[in-house]
Amino acid sequence: MRTSFILTLIILVVASCSSPESNEETINFPEASIAPDWTRNASIYEVNIRQHTPEGTINAFSSHLPEIKALGTDILWLMPIFPVGEKFRKATQNTLIEEIEDPEERKKYLGSPYAIKDYKAVNPDFGTDHDFRAFVQKAHDLGMKVILDIAANHSAWDHEWITSHPEYYSKIAPGTTPWNPDWMSQHPEFYAELTERGLTYPIDEGETDWWDTAELNYDNAELRTEMIDILKYWVEEFNVDGYRCDVAMQVPTDFWEEARKELDKQKLLFMLAEAEQIDHLNYAFDMNYGWELHHIMNNIAKGEMNVNNLTEYLAKYKTQYGPDAYRMNFITNHDENSWNGTLNERMGDAQLAMAGLMATLPGMPLIYSGQEAGLDKRLRFFEKDTIEWQESELRSFYTTLLQQKKINKALWNGEAGGEMIALTTNSPEKILAYVREKDGDKIIAVLNLSGEAAEFEFSQPVVIDGLHDLFYNGSEEKLSTKSVSMGPWEYIILTSKR
Repeated sequence: MRTSFILTLIILVVASCSSPESNEETINFPEASIAPDWTRNASIYEVNIRQHTPEGTINAFSSHLPEIKALGTDILWLMPIFPVGEKFRKATQNTLIEEIEDPEERKKYLGSPYAIKDYKAVNPDFGTDHDFRAFVQKAHDLGMKVILDIAANHSAWDHEWITSHPEYYSKIAPGTTPWNPDWMSQHPEFYAELTERGLTYPIDEGETDWWDTAELNYDNAELRTEMIDILKYWVEEFNVDGYRCDVAMQVPTDFWEEARKELDKQKLLFMLAEAEQIDHLNYAFDMNYGWELHHIMNNIAKGEMNVNNLTEYLAKYKTQYGPDAYRMNFITNHDENSWNGTLNERMGDAQLAMAGLMATLPGMPLIYSGQEAGLDKRLRFFEKDTIEWQESELRSFYTTLLQQKKINKALWNGEAGGEMIALTTNSPEKILAYVREKDGDKIIAVLNLSGEAAEFEFSQPVVIDGLHDLFYNGSEEKLSTKSVSMGPWEYIILTSKR
Protein backbone atom coordinates (compact mmCIF):
# COMPACT_ATOMS: atom_id res chain seq x y z
CA MET A 1 0.00 0.00 0.00
CA ARG A 2 1.34 3.40 -0.92
CA THR A 3 2.21 5.96 1.72
CA SER A 4 -0.57 8.50 2.04
CA PHE A 5 0.14 12.18 2.02
CA ILE A 6 -1.43 13.83 5.02
CA LEU A 7 -2.57 17.35 4.51
CA THR A 8 -4.16 19.56 7.11
CA LEU A 9 -7.03 20.49 4.91
CA ILE A 10 -10.75 20.65 4.90
CA ILE A 11 -12.58 20.69 1.62
CA LEU A 12 -14.75 23.73 1.30
CA VAL A 13 -17.85 22.93 -0.66
CA VAL A 14 -18.01 25.63 -3.25
CA ALA A 15 -20.39 25.77 -6.15
CA SER A 16 -18.31 26.55 -9.16
CA CYS A 17 -21.11 28.42 -10.85
CA SER A 18 -24.59 29.57 -10.09
CA SER A 19 -27.47 27.38 -11.17
CA PRO A 20 -29.05 28.79 -14.29
CA GLU A 21 -32.71 29.55 -14.23
CA SER A 22 -34.74 27.03 -16.16
CA ASN A 23 -38.33 26.79 -17.21
CA GLU A 24 -37.89 23.16 -18.20
CA GLU A 25 -40.00 20.38 -16.76
CA THR A 26 -39.15 19.21 -13.27
CA ILE A 27 -39.05 15.71 -11.90
CA ASN A 28 -41.33 14.42 -9.17
CA PHE A 29 -40.00 11.17 -7.81
CA PRO A 30 -42.18 8.58 -6.12
CA GLU A 31 -41.64 8.22 -2.39
CA ALA A 32 -39.37 5.21 -2.90
CA SER A 33 -37.09 4.55 -5.85
CA ILE A 34 -38.40 2.02 -8.34
CA ALA A 35 -34.91 1.00 -9.46
CA PRO A 36 -33.97 -2.56 -8.44
CA ASP A 37 -31.36 -2.83 -5.71
CA TRP A 38 -29.03 -4.68 -8.08
CA THR A 39 -28.58 -1.50 -10.11
CA ARG A 40 -27.01 0.44 -7.26
CA ASN A 41 -23.37 -0.32 -8.07
CA ALA A 42 -23.93 -1.51 -11.63
CA SER A 43 -22.34 -0.57 -14.93
CA ILE A 44 -23.87 -1.43 -18.30
CA TYR A 45 -22.49 -3.15 -21.42
CA GLU A 46 -24.12 -2.64 -24.82
CA VAL A 47 -23.96 -5.84 -26.86
CA ASN A 48 -23.94 -5.78 -30.66
CA ILE A 49 -24.72 -9.47 -31.25
CA ARG A 50 -24.32 -9.16 -35.03
CA GLN A 51 -20.79 -7.76 -34.86
CA HIS A 52 -19.38 -9.07 -31.57
CA THR A 53 -18.23 -12.44 -32.97
CA PRO A 54 -17.49 -13.84 -36.44
CA GLU A 55 -20.57 -16.07 -36.12
CA GLY A 56 -22.81 -13.19 -35.05
CA THR A 57 -24.95 -15.48 -32.90
CA ILE A 58 -26.25 -15.60 -29.35
CA ASN A 59 -24.38 -18.83 -28.65
CA ALA A 60 -21.08 -17.44 -29.90
CA PHE A 61 -21.48 -14.31 -27.81
CA SER A 62 -22.41 -16.39 -24.75
CA SER A 63 -18.83 -17.64 -24.50
CA HIS A 64 -17.70 -14.03 -23.92
CA LEU A 65 -19.84 -13.56 -20.81
CA PRO A 66 -17.13 -14.39 -18.23
CA GLU A 67 -14.71 -11.78 -19.63
CA ILE A 68 -17.46 -9.14 -19.77
CA LYS A 69 -18.34 -9.97 -16.18
CA ALA A 70 -14.65 -9.64 -15.22
CA LEU A 71 -14.61 -6.20 -16.82
CA GLY A 72 -16.92 -5.04 -14.04
CA THR A 73 -20.15 -4.70 -15.99
CA ASP A 74 -23.36 -6.11 -14.56
CA ILE A 75 -26.16 -5.24 -16.99
CA LEU A 76 -26.14 -6.57 -20.56
CA TRP A 77 -28.12 -4.38 -22.96
CA LEU A 78 -28.69 -6.43 -26.10
CA MET A 79 -29.34 -4.49 -29.28
CA PRO A 80 -32.59 -5.81 -30.85
CA ILE A 81 -32.58 -9.58 -31.24
CA PHE A 82 -35.82 -9.73 -33.27
CA PRO A 83 -36.27 -10.67 -36.96
CA VAL A 84 -35.47 -7.76 -39.27
CA GLY A 85 -37.92 -6.60 -41.94
CA GLU A 86 -37.15 -7.34 -45.58
CA LYS A 87 -39.50 -4.89 -47.27
CA PHE A 88 -37.72 -1.57 -47.89
CA ARG A 89 -34.70 -2.97 -46.08
CA LYS A 90 -31.76 -0.59 -46.04
CA ALA A 91 -28.44 -1.34 -47.68
CA THR A 92 -26.87 1.94 -46.63
CA GLN A 93 -28.15 4.99 -44.81
CA ASN A 94 -29.64 6.35 -48.05
CA THR A 95 -30.13 3.21 -50.14
CA LEU A 96 -32.75 0.46 -50.07
CA ILE A 97 -31.88 -3.07 -51.18
CA GLU A 98 -34.56 -2.78 -53.90
CA GLU A 99 -32.17 -0.41 -55.68
CA ILE A 100 -29.47 -3.10 -55.94
CA GLU A 101 -29.88 -5.18 -59.10
CA ASP A 102 -27.54 -8.05 -58.25
CA PRO A 103 -29.48 -10.56 -56.06
CA GLU A 104 -26.25 -11.95 -54.61
CA GLU A 105 -25.14 -8.46 -53.62
CA ARG A 106 -28.46 -7.91 -51.88
CA LYS A 107 -27.92 -10.89 -49.60
CA LYS A 108 -25.09 -9.26 -47.67
CA TYR A 109 -27.33 -6.47 -46.41
CA LEU A 110 -28.93 -7.52 -43.13
CA GLY A 111 -30.92 -4.35 -42.46
CA SER A 112 -31.40 -2.27 -39.34
CA PRO A 113 -32.09 -4.25 -36.17
CA TYR A 114 -34.53 -1.46 -35.28
CA ALA A 115 -36.82 -2.39 -38.22
CA ILE A 116 -38.62 -5.17 -36.36
CA LYS A 117 -40.70 -7.70 -38.28
CA ASP A 118 -41.89 -9.79 -35.32
CA TYR A 119 -41.73 -8.63 -31.69
CA LYS A 120 -42.19 -12.14 -30.31
CA ALA A 121 -39.45 -14.02 -32.14
CA VAL A 122 -35.66 -14.33 -32.14
CA ASN A 123 -33.84 -13.35 -35.32
CA PRO A 124 -32.92 -16.71 -36.92
CA ASP A 125 -29.55 -15.22 -37.87
CA PHE A 126 -28.85 -14.97 -34.14
CA GLY A 127 -30.26 -18.31 -32.99
CA THR A 128 -33.40 -19.82 -31.50
CA ASP A 129 -35.68 -19.31 -28.54
CA HIS A 130 -33.81 -22.14 -26.84
CA ASP A 131 -30.48 -20.39 -27.42
CA PHE A 132 -31.74 -17.13 -25.97
CA ARG A 133 -33.33 -18.78 -22.94
CA ALA A 134 -30.05 -20.59 -22.19
CA PHE A 135 -28.15 -17.33 -22.64
CA VAL A 136 -30.29 -15.48 -20.11
CA GLN A 137 -29.86 -18.32 -17.63
CA LYS A 138 -26.07 -18.31 -18.08
CA ALA A 139 -25.96 -14.55 -17.54
CA HIS A 140 -28.04 -14.90 -14.38
CA ASP A 141 -25.79 -17.70 -13.13
CA LEU A 142 -22.86 -15.28 -13.48
CA GLY A 143 -24.72 -12.62 -11.50
CA MET A 144 -25.50 -10.50 -14.56
CA LYS A 145 -28.79 -9.05 -15.80
CA VAL A 146 -30.17 -8.90 -19.34
CA ILE A 147 -32.22 -6.08 -20.83
CA LEU A 148 -33.64 -6.10 -24.35
CA ASP A 149 -33.57 -3.20 -26.79
CA ILE A 150 -37.03 -2.62 -28.23
CA ALA A 151 -38.24 -0.12 -30.83
CA ALA A 152 -41.84 0.47 -29.77
CA ASN A 153 -42.22 3.60 -31.90
CA HIS A 154 -42.17 1.82 -35.25
CA SER A 155 -42.17 -1.60 -36.91
CA ALA A 156 -40.88 -2.96 -40.20
CA TRP A 157 -43.11 -2.53 -43.25
CA ASP A 158 -43.67 -6.29 -43.47
CA HIS A 159 -44.83 -6.71 -39.88
CA GLU A 160 -48.15 -8.54 -39.97
CA TRP A 161 -49.91 -5.56 -38.38
CA ILE A 162 -49.51 -3.58 -41.61
CA THR A 163 -52.24 -5.73 -43.16
CA SER A 164 -54.06 -7.17 -40.14
CA HIS A 165 -54.20 -3.98 -38.07
CA PRO A 166 -53.50 -0.90 -40.21
CA GLU A 167 -55.25 1.11 -37.50
CA TYR A 168 -52.18 0.50 -35.32
CA TYR A 169 -50.20 2.89 -37.53
CA SER A 170 -49.97 6.65 -37.86
CA LYS A 171 -51.79 8.14 -40.84
CA ILE A 172 -50.72 10.88 -43.17
CA ALA A 173 -52.47 14.13 -42.36
CA PRO A 174 -54.93 14.94 -45.20
CA GLY A 175 -53.44 17.23 -47.80
CA THR A 176 -49.86 16.88 -46.55
CA THR A 177 -46.74 15.15 -47.84
CA PRO A 178 -44.43 15.02 -44.82
CA TRP A 179 -41.54 13.27 -46.53
CA ASN A 180 -38.38 14.33 -48.25
CA PRO A 181 -39.61 15.09 -51.81
CA ASP A 182 -36.21 14.65 -53.48
CA TRP A 183 -35.73 11.21 -52.00
CA MET A 184 -39.33 10.21 -52.76
CA SER A 185 -38.97 11.14 -56.42
CA GLN A 186 -36.16 8.60 -56.68
CA HIS A 187 -38.17 5.83 -54.98
CA PRO A 188 -41.59 5.68 -56.65
CA GLU A 189 -42.35 2.18 -55.32
CA PHE A 190 -41.87 3.31 -51.75
CA TYR A 191 -43.81 6.52 -52.37
CA ALA A 192 -46.71 4.51 -53.82
CA GLU A 193 -46.77 2.26 -50.76
CA LEU A 194 -46.99 5.22 -48.45
CA THR A 195 -49.70 7.03 -50.35
CA GLU A 196 -51.76 3.91 -51.06
CA ARG A 197 -51.86 2.87 -47.42
CA GLY A 198 -51.86 6.39 -46.05
CA LEU A 199 -49.12 5.45 -43.58
CA THR A 200 -45.88 7.20 -42.74
CA TYR A 201 -42.38 6.46 -41.61
CA PRO A 202 -41.37 8.22 -38.35
CA ILE A 203 -40.96 11.96 -38.72
CA ASP A 204 -39.01 13.67 -35.95
CA GLU A 205 -38.74 17.46 -36.03
CA GLY A 206 -39.62 17.45 -39.72
CA GLU A 207 -37.42 14.66 -41.03
CA THR A 208 -35.74 11.32 -40.40
CA ASP A 209 -34.23 8.74 -42.73
CA TRP A 210 -36.02 5.79 -41.12
CA TRP A 211 -37.70 4.78 -44.38
CA ASP A 212 -37.44 1.10 -43.47
CA THR A 213 -40.00 1.51 -40.67
CA ALA A 214 -43.65 2.49 -40.29
CA GLU A 215 -44.70 4.67 -37.37
CA LEU A 216 -47.04 3.20 -34.76
CA ASN A 217 -50.01 5.15 -33.39
CA TYR A 218 -50.33 5.21 -29.61
CA ASP A 219 -53.71 6.90 -29.77
CA ASN A 220 -54.95 3.39 -30.49
CA ALA A 221 -55.84 1.59 -27.25
CA GLU A 222 -55.55 -1.87 -28.81
CA LEU A 223 -51.99 -1.17 -29.91
CA ARG A 224 -51.08 -0.17 -26.37
CA THR A 225 -52.49 -3.43 -25.03
CA GLU A 226 -50.62 -5.39 -27.69
CA MET A 227 -47.30 -3.69 -26.98
CA ILE A 228 -47.61 -4.21 -23.23
CA ASP A 229 -48.32 -7.87 -23.93
CA ILE A 230 -45.10 -8.02 -25.97
CA LEU A 231 -43.09 -6.49 -23.14
CA LYS A 232 -44.59 -8.96 -20.67
CA TYR A 233 -43.91 -11.88 -23.02
CA TRP A 234 -40.11 -11.63 -22.82
CA VAL A 235 -40.24 -11.42 -19.04
CA GLU A 236 -42.61 -14.36 -18.69
CA GLU A 237 -41.01 -16.63 -21.29
CA PHE A 238 -37.32 -15.76 -20.98
CA ASN A 239 -36.97 -14.01 -17.61
CA VAL A 240 -35.35 -10.86 -19.01
CA ASP A 241 -34.63 -8.10 -16.51
CA GLY A 242 -35.78 -4.99 -18.32
CA TYR A 243 -35.71 -2.95 -21.50
CA ARG A 244 -33.78 -0.24 -23.29
CA CYS A 245 -36.51 1.66 -25.13
CA ASP A 246 -35.48 3.13 -28.46
CA VAL A 247 -36.46 6.77 -29.15
CA ALA A 248 -38.60 6.66 -26.02
CA MET A 249 -39.51 10.34 -26.38
CA GLN A 250 -41.53 9.56 -29.52
CA VAL A 251 -43.89 7.29 -27.58
CA PRO A 252 -46.30 8.96 -25.12
CA THR A 253 -45.03 9.02 -21.54
CA ASP A 254 -48.38 7.83 -20.22
CA PHE A 255 -47.96 4.64 -22.26
CA TRP A 256 -44.59 3.96 -20.64
CA GLU A 257 -46.07 4.60 -17.20
CA GLU A 258 -48.94 2.22 -17.95
CA ALA A 259 -46.51 -0.41 -19.21
CA ARG A 260 -44.23 -0.06 -16.18
CA LYS A 261 -47.16 -0.57 -13.83
CA GLU A 262 -48.08 -3.82 -15.59
CA LEU A 263 -44.49 -5.07 -15.89
CA ASP A 264 -43.73 -4.57 -12.22
CA LYS A 265 -46.52 -7.00 -11.41
CA GLN A 266 -44.21 -9.68 -12.86
CA LYS A 267 -40.95 -8.59 -11.25
CA LEU A 268 -39.06 -5.38 -10.62
CA LEU A 269 -37.38 -4.50 -13.90
CA PHE A 270 -34.75 -2.00 -15.00
CA MET A 271 -35.99 0.44 -17.65
CA LEU A 272 -33.67 2.63 -19.74
CA ALA A 273 -35.06 5.41 -21.96
CA GLU A 274 -33.19 6.57 -25.04
CA ALA A 275 -34.18 10.14 -24.31
CA GLU A 276 -33.45 13.07 -22.02
CA GLN A 277 -37.10 13.70 -21.22
CA ILE A 278 -37.13 14.40 -17.50
CA ASP A 279 -40.68 13.24 -16.75
CA HIS A 280 -39.74 9.76 -17.98
CA LEU A 281 -38.00 9.32 -14.64
CA ASN A 282 -41.09 10.05 -12.58
CA TYR A 283 -42.55 6.55 -12.79
CA ALA A 284 -41.79 4.91 -16.14
CA PHE A 285 -38.00 4.64 -16.33
CA ASP A 286 -35.04 4.21 -14.00
CA MET A 287 -32.42 5.80 -16.24
CA ASN A 288 -32.16 8.01 -19.29
CA TYR A 289 -29.38 9.12 -21.62
CA GLY A 290 -26.73 11.68 -20.77
CA TRP A 291 -26.72 12.97 -24.34
CA GLU A 292 -25.95 16.57 -23.40
CA LEU A 293 -22.99 15.50 -21.28
CA HIS A 294 -21.73 13.33 -24.12
CA HIS A 295 -21.89 16.16 -26.64
CA ILE A 296 -20.09 18.50 -24.26
CA MET A 297 -17.31 15.92 -23.84
CA ASN A 298 -17.00 15.59 -27.63
CA ASN A 299 -16.81 19.36 -28.01
CA ILE A 300 -14.23 19.76 -25.25
CA ALA A 301 -12.10 17.08 -26.92
CA LYS A 302 -12.31 19.06 -30.18
CA GLY A 303 -11.40 22.32 -28.45
CA GLU A 304 -14.82 23.82 -29.19
CA MET A 305 -15.87 23.98 -25.51
CA ASN A 306 -14.08 24.00 -22.18
CA VAL A 307 -14.67 23.01 -18.57
CA ASN A 308 -16.83 26.08 -17.93
CA ASN A 309 -19.44 24.59 -20.28
CA LEU A 310 -19.27 21.29 -18.43
CA THR A 311 -19.60 23.01 -15.05
CA GLU A 312 -22.71 24.85 -16.24
CA TYR A 313 -24.23 21.56 -17.37
CA LEU A 314 -23.49 19.87 -14.03
CA ALA A 315 -25.10 22.75 -12.13
CA LYS A 316 -28.19 22.53 -14.34
CA TYR A 317 -28.29 18.77 -13.88
CA LYS A 318 -28.50 19.15 -10.09
CA THR A 319 -31.49 21.50 -10.38
CA GLN A 320 -33.40 19.37 -12.89
CA TYR A 321 -32.91 15.86 -11.56
CA GLY A 322 -33.66 14.39 -8.16
CA PRO A 323 -30.91 12.73 -6.10
CA ASP A 324 -32.04 9.24 -7.09
CA ALA A 325 -32.17 9.92 -10.83
CA TYR A 326 -29.94 7.72 -12.95
CA ARG A 327 -28.22 9.10 -16.06
CA MET A 328 -26.28 6.90 -18.44
CA ASN A 329 -22.77 8.25 -19.01
CA PHE A 330 -21.00 7.19 -22.21
CA ILE A 331 -18.23 8.15 -24.58
CA THR A 332 -19.43 5.82 -27.35
CA ASN A 333 -22.36 3.58 -28.28
CA HIS A 334 -23.74 2.02 -31.47
CA ASP A 335 -25.08 5.33 -32.82
CA GLU A 336 -21.96 7.32 -32.03
CA ASN A 337 -19.62 4.68 -33.43
CA SER A 338 -21.46 4.01 -36.69
CA TRP A 339 -22.66 7.51 -37.54
CA ASN A 340 -20.44 10.05 -35.76
CA GLY A 341 -17.07 8.36 -35.55
CA THR A 342 -14.76 6.20 -33.49
CA LEU A 343 -13.37 7.35 -30.18
CA ASN A 344 -10.10 8.19 -31.90
CA GLU A 345 -11.95 10.31 -34.44
CA ARG A 346 -14.16 12.15 -31.94
CA MET A 347 -11.98 12.37 -28.84
CA GLY A 348 -8.43 11.49 -29.83
CA ASP A 349 -5.97 11.94 -26.96
CA ALA A 350 -8.80 13.04 -24.66
CA GLN A 351 -10.59 9.69 -24.57
CA LEU A 352 -8.99 8.26 -21.40
CA ALA A 353 -9.66 11.43 -19.44
CA MET A 354 -13.25 11.38 -20.70
CA ALA A 355 -13.58 7.73 -19.69
CA GLY A 356 -12.35 8.61 -16.20
CA LEU A 357 -14.91 11.39 -16.08
CA MET A 358 -17.68 9.08 -17.32
CA ALA A 359 -16.93 6.52 -14.60
CA THR A 360 -16.60 8.90 -11.64
CA LEU A 361 -19.39 11.42 -12.24
CA PRO A 362 -22.86 10.59 -10.87
CA GLY A 363 -24.45 8.22 -13.35
CA MET A 364 -24.04 4.70 -14.72
CA PRO A 365 -21.14 4.20 -17.14
CA LEU A 366 -21.64 2.36 -20.43
CA ILE A 367 -19.18 0.22 -22.38
CA TYR A 368 -20.01 -0.68 -26.01
CA SER A 369 -18.96 -3.90 -27.75
CA GLY A 370 -15.28 -3.60 -28.66
CA GLN A 371 -14.59 -0.44 -26.66
CA GLU A 372 -12.40 -2.38 -24.24
CA ALA A 373 -10.33 -3.67 -27.19
CA GLY A 374 -9.73 -0.23 -28.69
CA LEU A 375 -12.35 -0.57 -31.45
CA ASP A 376 -11.03 1.81 -34.11
CA LYS A 377 -13.46 1.48 -36.98
CA ARG A 378 -16.99 2.60 -37.63
CA LEU A 379 -19.01 -0.61 -37.62
CA ARG A 380 -21.27 -0.86 -40.66
CA PHE A 381 -24.85 -0.73 -39.46
CA PHE A 382 -26.70 -2.68 -42.15
CA GLU A 383 -24.31 -5.55 -42.86
CA LYS A 384 -21.90 -7.93 -41.17
CA ASP A 385 -18.78 -6.14 -39.92
CA THR A 386 -17.10 -8.21 -37.21
CA ILE A 387 -15.24 -6.45 -34.41
CA GLU A 388 -11.49 -7.06 -34.55
CA TRP A 389 -10.61 -8.27 -31.06
CA GLN A 390 -7.06 -7.65 -29.96
CA GLU A 391 -5.06 -7.37 -26.77
CA SER A 392 -5.28 -3.85 -25.44
CA GLU A 393 -4.26 -2.00 -22.31
CA LEU A 394 -7.72 -0.48 -22.43
CA ARG A 395 -9.21 -3.67 -21.01
CA SER A 396 -7.17 -3.26 -17.83
CA PHE A 397 -7.96 0.47 -17.75
CA TYR A 398 -11.73 -0.04 -17.97
CA THR A 399 -11.61 -2.97 -15.56
CA THR A 400 -9.88 -0.78 -12.98
CA LEU A 401 -12.52 1.95 -13.36
CA LEU A 402 -15.57 -0.32 -13.32
CA GLN A 403 -14.40 -2.64 -10.56
CA GLN A 404 -13.74 0.44 -8.43
CA LYS A 405 -17.33 1.51 -8.99
CA LYS A 406 -18.53 -1.84 -7.68
CA ILE A 407 -16.66 -1.61 -4.37
CA ASN A 408 -16.60 2.14 -3.67
CA LYS A 409 -19.94 3.41 -2.38
CA ALA A 410 -18.99 6.97 -3.26
CA LEU A 411 -19.41 5.95 -6.93
CA TRP A 412 -22.69 4.08 -6.60
CA ASN A 413 -25.77 5.11 -8.52
CA GLY A 414 -28.48 7.48 -7.34
CA GLU A 415 -28.86 8.13 -3.63
CA ALA A 416 -26.71 5.08 -2.88
CA GLY A 417 -23.68 7.06 -4.09
CA GLY A 418 -21.97 10.20 -2.88
CA GLU A 419 -22.91 13.69 -3.96
CA MET A 420 -20.46 15.37 -6.31
CA ILE A 421 -18.84 18.32 -4.54
CA ALA A 422 -16.83 20.72 -6.68
CA LEU A 423 -13.24 21.58 -5.78
CA THR A 424 -12.59 25.00 -7.27
CA THR A 425 -9.29 26.09 -8.80
CA ASN A 426 -7.86 29.19 -10.42
CA SER A 427 -8.01 27.43 -13.81
CA PRO A 428 -11.75 26.79 -14.23
CA GLU A 429 -11.59 26.61 -18.01
CA LYS A 430 -9.18 23.62 -17.95
CA ILE A 431 -9.49 21.82 -14.63
CA LEU A 432 -12.48 19.88 -13.35
CA ALA A 433 -12.03 18.60 -9.80
CA TYR A 434 -14.49 17.07 -7.38
CA VAL A 435 -14.88 14.80 -4.39
CA ARG A 436 -17.54 12.18 -3.68
CA GLU A 437 -17.98 10.47 -0.29
CA LYS A 438 -20.39 7.86 1.06
CA ASP A 439 -20.31 5.78 4.25
CA GLY A 440 -16.57 6.25 4.70
CA ASP A 441 -15.72 5.60 1.05
CA LYS A 442 -14.24 8.44 -0.95
CA ILE A 443 -12.86 9.43 -4.33
CA ILE A 444 -11.22 12.60 -5.57
CA ALA A 445 -11.03 13.22 -9.31
CA VAL A 446 -8.88 15.95 -10.83
CA LEU A 447 -8.89 16.16 -14.62
CA ASN A 448 -7.13 18.48 -17.03
CA LEU A 449 -9.76 18.56 -19.77
CA SER A 450 -7.68 20.46 -22.26
CA GLY A 451 -4.99 19.77 -24.81
CA GLU A 452 -2.57 22.05 -22.98
CA ALA A 453 -0.50 21.66 -19.83
CA ALA A 454 -2.01 23.35 -16.78
CA GLU A 455 -0.60 24.83 -13.59
CA PHE A 456 -3.13 25.72 -10.95
CA GLU A 457 -3.96 26.02 -7.28
CA PHE A 458 -7.02 24.87 -5.37
CA SER A 459 -9.13 27.56 -3.75
CA GLN A 460 -9.06 25.51 -0.55
CA PRO A 461 -6.68 22.72 0.52
CA VAL A 462 -7.69 19.18 -0.40
CA VAL A 463 -7.66 16.29 2.08
CA ILE A 464 -5.98 13.23 0.58
CA ASP A 465 -5.20 11.42 3.82
CA GLY A 466 -5.86 7.71 3.32
CA LEU A 467 -6.37 8.01 -0.44
CA HIS A 468 -4.36 6.20 -3.09
CA ASP A 469 -3.88 6.62 -6.82
CA LEU A 470 -6.35 4.30 -8.53
CA PHE A 471 -3.90 3.62 -11.37
CA TYR A 472 -0.74 3.38 -9.21
CA ASN A 473 0.84 6.38 -10.90
CA GLY A 474 1.95 8.04 -7.66
CA SER A 475 -0.20 11.07 -8.38
CA GLU A 476 -0.87 11.66 -4.69
CA GLU A 477 2.36 13.63 -4.66
CA LYS A 478 1.06 16.12 -7.21
CA LEU A 479 -1.85 17.09 -4.99
CA SER A 480 0.39 17.49 -1.94
CA THR A 481 1.92 20.70 -3.26
CA LYS A 482 0.39 24.16 -3.34
CA SER A 483 0.87 24.56 -7.08
CA VAL A 484 -0.25 21.58 -9.15
CA SER A 485 1.05 20.81 -12.65
CA MET A 486 -0.79 18.49 -15.03
CA GLY A 487 -0.10 17.51 -18.62
CA PRO A 488 -2.61 17.72 -21.47
CA TRP A 489 -5.62 15.44 -20.83
CA GLU A 490 -4.02 14.15 -17.62
CA TYR A 491 -6.34 12.68 -15.00
CA ILE A 492 -5.83 11.88 -11.33
CA ILE A 493 -8.28 9.63 -9.50
CA LEU A 494 -7.64 8.99 -5.82
CA THR A 495 -9.62 6.41 -3.90
CA SER A 496 -10.03 5.08 -0.39
CA LYS A 497 -10.67 1.54 -1.70
CA ARG A 498 -8.32 -1.05 -3.10
